[in-house]
Amino acid sequence: MRDAVFFEGDRVRSQHTRFWLLLILAAAIATAGVAADSTATVIGAMIVAPLMRPIQGTMLATVLGDRKQLTRSILIMCAGALAAIAVGFILGLLLVQPMTAASNAQVAGRVSPGLIDLFAALATGVVGSIALVRSDISDTLPGVAIAISLVPPLCVVGLTLESGAWTQALGALLLFVTNVAAILATGAIVMAIYGYSKLRLLEVEDKEAERRRRVRVYLTTATMVLLVSGPLAWTTAKAIADSGRIATVQNYLDDLTEDTRWAVVSVVPREDDKIYAVVKGTPPLPDIDQVYAEMDDAGLDVEHIVLEFIPSYTFDVNGERDNF
Repeated sequence: MRDAVFFEGDRVRSQHTRFWLLLILAAAIATAGVAADSTATVIGAMIVAPLMRPIQGTMLATVLGDRKQLTRSILIMCAGALAAIAVGFILGLLLVQPMTAASNAQVAGRVSPGLIDLFAALATGVVGSIALVRSDISDTLPGVAIAISLVPPLCVVGLTLESGAWTQALGALLLFVTNVAAILATGAIVMAIYGYSKLRLLEVEDKEAERRRRVRVYLTTATMVLLVSGPLAWTTAKAIADSGRIATVQNYLDDLTEDTRWAVVSVVPREDDKIYAVVKGTPPLPDIDQVYAEMDDAGLDVEHIVLEFIPSYTFDVNGERDNF
């Protein structure tokens, strides 16, 4: 396990070279995949990315009480994360269109993590830790790399920072921190179940001090998970609330435009906490003041609803025009 996750031994230089080469390439591939909205390309970057190694190294060094490797793994993990963000930011400078959740589905899927992402990360972390302990199931590691998704969120951080979307960048960074916390927490539990946490206890003379250290480690790991759970719970609750608001507005506008020359195209929330409803049809426009007055009478929060009307005409081969 030390050979699998630590940067040490006679080949430490080649280990570092391999790590940084693969990380930069994986970040470039992930950024390109996000910009092109290509799920297959992003998955390829997940498989190439080597960032799981220093994260699991941090976990194993913590369990074994190896301070030297703990410091080294944390530094490599943080430096690798910053490098991936930098690659995303630099490549974002080459793009004409801003990369935000409103314009890119890959970005949108990574800037609003919820509790379900934490549950998925915990389950994936368990699989990754067991694969580290048991070589007979190590063939699951590519699947773990795809499921845990470490580099793509960091590239999204860089892209959204370059686009000026600071809130979305924080959301993508939260997803990465959630995945890291899940790997550390589940790794410590798996190591304890398999008995590896006892190795350090057998080596030290002051066993009571080692037990206290282990308690601090577990408390720190649990605190990390709880800290990320708070923002994740908030985003989950907000997503549920937004879904309820959207459904209410959607249903009302569908009923309002039924048997008219207008139809609802989309109803979506925006970062300004407003709901934007796009309606398409044939002019003339309805009385907007009356529409808002009726929505207000129906109990809708009209202060947070923006209506966008798009004129639409349909022509056939004979040049005859009709409403859409």
